[in-house]
Amino acid sequence: MPELPDIAAYLEALKLRILGQPLQRVRLANPFLLRTIQPSLSDVEGKTVHELRRVGKRIAIGVDGDLWLVLHLMIAGRLHWRPPGIPLKGRQNIAAFDFPGGSLTLTEAGTRRRASLHILQGEDRLRFVDPGGIDVLSANLDEFRAALTAENHTLKRALTDPRILSGIGNAYSDEILHAARLSPLAQTQRLKPEEWVRIFNATQNTLQLWVNRLTAEARAAFPEKVTAFRDDMAAHGRYGKPCPVCGEKILRIRYADNETNYCARCQTGGKVLADRGLSRLLGSDWPRTLDELENLTARNSRPEPPPASDPAT
Repeated sequence: MPELPDIAAYLEALKLRILGQPLQRVRLANPFLLRTIQPSLSDVEGKTVHELRRVGKRIAIGVDGDLWLVLHLMIAGRLHWRPPGIPLKGRQNIAAFDFPGGSLTLTEAGTRRRASLHILQGEDRLRFVDPGGIDVLSANLDEFRAALTAENHTLKRALTDPRILSGIGNAYSDEILHAARLSPLAQTQRLKPEEWVRIFNATQNTLQLWVNRLTAEARAAFPEKVTAFRDDMAAHGRYGKPCPVCGEKILRIRYADNETNYCARCQTGGKVLADRGLSRLLGSDWPRTLDELENLTARNSRPEPPPASDPAT
């Protein structure tokens, strides 16, 4: 699933191609992609893009009239930049957003259709789809620690809970924990002061490293191969391969729809975390599916959004 650095790369590429351009037409090959009724597709067609924004792991495209197209790519959704008006052929091509210089197309691999498009009007409705996690790159240590200790969770769960931190998922949480030299099963309310400094610095440094790298690539070419598995990663997706720091094999814990990759020597003092038993422990601290995780809402209850017909929106 595209995470904060990947979304930043998409936004950088889109800024160069669609900012200030009119959205001429929206074409849907799969009508179930659109999860809202009002405003309609016709309401955004012909409007000029004036802002691009990240909302958690979502991409928000703001057009005239305070209207927003909000795309959530989920696990298998990916964006592509194609010639103007390219036909939507094949099962994977599910939507196209036509601009004068090209068509932004959305594909989704597999048979399950999890990606979504919401058309919203007004900042209030846009904020309502935000799960509420803090922006890690702009937070300080005290804000970071307060967010992660509001409830007691494993570090793995806390880093990936969209209500706590914005935009982090399975891949970059593995990288952060490896950089911090901390176990994925460490409890947030039991961390020592020096461990808080390590996990905070690792979170900011890891995310900023990948944001810088991927946005630089996006300025050169549209990011067509967004993946959770990158050759330069230290732990994620490297099960059985040598740790780049100590050379020991990267291990894993499997649970729900995920697996966590870690280095025993670097992160757990050499202790191998038993997969079966600890997958149950992680599982008890984890929603049963990625869909459930992504659908978590802010920890504090929020008022219902104003109705779409409300003039104030």
